Amino acid sequence: MTESVVAQAGFDLHTHSVYSDGTTRPGEIARDAAKLGLTGFALTDHDTIDGWDEAREGAADADIDFFPGIEITTKHDGRSRHLLGYGIAPIAGELFDALAHVRRSRLTRARQMVALVARDYAITWEGVIGDADARTIGRPHIADALVAAGYFPDRSTVFTEVLYPRSPYYLGTDAIETVDAIRMVRAAGGVAVLAHPAAFRQRTPVSPREIEVLAASGLSGVEVRHPEHRDDWMPPIIAAVSRLGLLGTGSSDYHGTGKPNLLGQQVTDLDTVARLRTGVATPR
Repeated sequence: MTESVVAQAGFDLHTHSVYSDGTTRPGEIARDAAKLGLTGFALTDHDTIDGWDEAREGAADADIDFFPGIEITTKHDGRSRHLLGYGIAPIAGELFDALAHVRRSRLTRARQMVALVARDYAITWEGVIGDADARTIGRPHIADALVAAGYFPDRSTVFTEVLYPRSPYYLGTDAIETVDAIRMVRAAGGVAVLAHPAAFRQRTPVSPREIEVLAASGLSGVEVRHPEHRDDWMPPIIAAVSRLGLLGTGSSDYHGTGKPNLLGQQVTDLDTVARLRTGVATPR
């Protein structure tokens, strides 16, 4: 449970559970969100909706609203971009076929990265997997194994010192083209929001021109409030969001103990959530 966020109405539209790289079960997120006074939350695990049923049940028990979501690994012009999809229909189709390919690629990449890291640090594939779902293993789980082995104090340090892009231990992975992912989300009845466009871990922010291209492809919104944003990168992004008539969301990107981000640290107001939901083909 996170305790240092002031209770407020609104939705935290970006959270992760043990079904991807978070450390908290979906039901716990629901209970903690309710204790914080949030109106609702979205579970947006990476490339999977496996946690939806547990999140929905937990939300009902906690008397809090649940907005089903997902964070999709994508790329645009060769750069990594993450896309949040909300309200998609949980049925087989092009999006879920593409996501299955991404998960297979992620697993292969993780095995190869563990082999590289294990040359210099005493970790094993079995230790990295632990109790996690092997379909969702990625860099955070490798980082956790290095922390558990006593090499580093936390995930963030590992990402900074060992698993950063261009590190000798880092390998890329397959990703869906962002414009294709937007189309697939819309075809699955959902709405698409660009995640953390100005995160400090990126070399450069998403440009206004890129936002224009994505908006023309059907993007509904941009995550303009996020704990990891660089404030000096945000003005052009906010201006583009306003000029293009996109929705601006706020989210914590909560990962439990996997990140310092606190549940409810940033939220989306109820009117914006309602407007996102009007873009969903079928209420869910």
